[in-house]
Amino acid sequence: MSEFRIHHDVNELLSLLHVRGGEGAEGYIDLLQKHRTPYVTTTVSSHSAKVKIAEFSETPDDFLRKYDELKSKNVRNLDPLVYLLSKLSEDKEMLQCLQQNAKERSESSANTTSTTSYTLPSTTTKMSMQELDELRKKLGNVTAISNAPQSAEVTRKNLRERHNKKNPTQLNPVFPNWVYDRPALIGDFITGPSGPGAEPVVPVGTMPLSSQEQALLEDLLFVLIGVDGRDITAQPVLGRQNRSFIVNPTLDMSIKELVNRILPVASYFSTITRFVEEKSSFEYGQVNHALTAAMRTLMKEYMILVTQLEHLHRQGLLSLQKLWFYIQPPMRTMEILASIASSVDKGDCMGGSTLSLLHDRTFNFTGDSQAQELCLYLTKAASVPYFEILEKWVYRGIINDPYSEFMVEEHELQKEKIQEDYNDKYWDQRYTIIQHRIPSFLQKMADKILSTGKYLNVVRECGRDVTCPEAKEVLYTLKERVYVEQIEKAYNYASKVLLNFLMEEKELVLRLRSIKHYFLMDKGDFFVHFMDLTEEELKRPVDDIVPSRLEALLELALRMSTANTDPFKDDLKIELMPHNVITQLLRVLAIETKQEKAVINAEPTEAAHTGLEAFSFDYIVKWPLSLIINRKALTRYQMLFRHIFHCKHVERLLCNVWITNKDAKQHSLHSTKWFAAAFALRQRMLNFVQNIQYYMMFEVMEPTWHIMENNLKSASNIDDVLCHHTSFLDNCLKDCMLTNQELLKIFSRLMSDCIAFTNHMQSFSQSMSLDRLSLEHAATDGSRDPVLRAATKSAAQLADALKSGGGFEAAIGRFDSNFSSMLLDLLDRLSIYSTNDCEHSMINIIYRLDFNGFYTERLSRMAIERSQKAAA
Repeated sequence: MSEFRIHHDVNELLSLLHVRGGEGAEGYIDLLQKHRTPYVTTTVSSHSAKVKIAEFSETPDDFLRKYDELKSKNVRNLDPLVYLLSKLSEDKEMLQCLQQNAKERSESSANTTSTTSYTLPSTTTKMSMQELDELRKKLGNVTAISNAPQSAEVTRKNLRERHNKKNPTQLNPVFPNWVYDRPALIGDFITGPSGPGAEPVVPVGTMPLSSQEQALLEDLLFVLIGVDGRDITAQPVLGRQNRSFIVNPTLDMSIKELVNRILPVASYFSTITRFVEEKSSFEYGQVNHALTAAMRTLMKEYMILVTQLEHLHRQGLLSLQKLWFYIQPPMRTMEILASIASSVDKGDCMGGSTLSLLHDRTFNFTGDSQAQELCLYLTKAASVPYFEILEKWVYRGIINDPYSEFMVEEHELQKEKIQEDYNDKYWDQRYTIIQHRIPSFLQKMADKILSTGKYLNVVRECGRDVTCPEAKEVLYTLKERVYVEQIEKAYNYASKVLLNFLMEEKELVLRLRSIKHYFLMDKGDFFVHFMDLTEEELKRPVDDIVPSRLEALLELALRMSTANTDPFKDDLKIELMPHNVITQLLRVLAIETKQEKAVINAEPTEAAHTGLEAFSFDYIVKWPLSLIINRKALTRYQMLFRHIFHCKHVERLLCNVWITNKDAKQHSLHSTKWFAAAFALRQRMLNFVQNIQYYMMFEVMEPTWHIMENNLKSASNIDDVLCHHTSFLDNCLKDCMLTNQELLKIFSRLMSDCIAFTNHMQSFSQSMSLDRLSLEHAATDGSRDPVLRAATKSAAQLADALKSGGGFEAAIGRFDSNFSSMLLDLLDRLSIYSTNDCEHSMINIIYRLDFNGFYTERLSRMAIERSQKAAA
């Protein structure tokens, strides 16, 4: 079973059972994929399973009747389903769960109002005969409506509307109404009171035996080609029933018995004729057209036989026994054709489902060589138009499917949206597989057929006309190896063409390296130069920033650094995001969770959104590289960039504090221990930020990048490239703590605490500098400048307040305690995730931040307290 089949079946089962919550579909899918094998290792016995279910069932006859009905419709996987149900009937715990689920569903459905309701009188009162007749009439109408098959005209109309809706530019042709309004053109029996079946002048039962035989021979020759006789008349057909006949009851019993043996051939002829006429309409698709054309060829041979029999009859050389002898060979053929026609009709088969039915019938007749040869002939004829569509798809990447029969369906999606819409799934949704259209003999190759055409289609949309050099005509055969070899060759060619096109001509790896230079800060000198140029501009509120000025500064930084050698540097752009990085990440992580509305509706915490918080890079990617570097991938790159950029910004602020602290050391203060504590805290914060950056850039991104590059060299198709690129981004986001809300919130508070500390230190250093300048100015020439006097006065008041009240020392103490507690919380959470969730790479952060065992004792104490609480 292929991967998309597992996804489809699991989601279908969960929706039918109305299961919500829990691990969801992905958990079950992963579990099934781990335990599945590429080969069928078990066979199921449908007979024993049927017997077992019939024993458990309260109505075994209804079950067996339903099984036979589904079997006649050629329902796929019916026998494995029956086997599964038989196993479920033995599991009492599973039966209780299913009964509880059914009870809950029935209770929920009982609350909804029914579209059709009838009020029944109370059981205590007696119903009159008139009320009973009305109730019987209503119930009969409802039953007739529910059981009546859909008319052929309504079916054709629905198919035509569905096709025209999918292809509004190419409307399907329609037969004129007189084709359906004139029953004499069909070639089937015309039933009616005024037909040729009127009573003869002389009753046939009164004739001699030889005369009865000759009269019945005449009638049989008419009935065998769809015309009523005098003593044999056809009954009207309701829905998809088989044709039945009324034979004159006055006939001699021996003749009547022989006639009844021959009449099934006429019934088969009627079924086949009606099927051929109905399925020849345009709405039923090319596969059914080809099947009916093959049946017409066989029916022509049958009509020739009846003509020869009539010639013998006119020469007086035909008797009922000879007719019974001559009709034996075509009887089996007509029976098989009628059976196939009934099954296709009952199952509403079109395209791939028709081919599956024919293929299964061909295999079922393995012991009957003549029947298998007949089914093989029909399947080969019916598969020709389907294989023509398949050849265009796997050899050229083109779908020409006007009647929606092919297994791959095309959807109208614009490739330009890949660069705009984050959730756009062009590669997954432009071409999809329709499960019921897959012929059973192509089931194993469905994934490769889809991928082959997709690869070629991408190259075609770039203006290249590609045709597989090993293209050969695909013909139906019972040997699956032939299909596998042909599709494998086409798949290998398509994979090679698209991969070479992206890797060599479009230079995918160089593009990814270019993105790495800027989004993952691979070019250090460019980033430092860019920050020096734009720092003052980015400190402003977002509304006050001029984007064109930022673009000019970006171009200047690119031209004046080593990034100037990058041939794709002109594709780098600047984007100002509406939220800061933490808010954006929390919004993404809250999707499809209970916190989604709370996060979306929450008011922004930042009062003034500055350019530093909104800044991000963007990158222009054109088709077909946008398949790999799509908006989804670029958004992940932006998240990583903004996260590192935020850390770089905090590091620059802490380094600026270090520079200002150097000036503060020149002055004697009230107590040197105030600044000693501040210097120690600043160094711890700087150590934390630098080690986090080092971990992300050199222990996460760089090794993961090298793994991805090596994997890209060995990739055999574009799906492997997509998988490796997505895996690289996912691993980077996960190991950089960007996919865990708890770690992200703690890290956000730590960064906010560092920024608040730097602001506090900068304001204090400025007040000290103003105080020193005012004292120097007063000592030299006095304070005659009013502006300077005011600044000196405010600085002096601030310095006095800090010194006298111990405000500076208290503030540093608060910063220290907050930072220490949050850092311990972060390290504790990291230790939990590294052990419980096997995220072993995160434990490297603990080794870096706790390199000398400073936090080890407190962390072990927290672990003991947590285990005691869990035990309690």
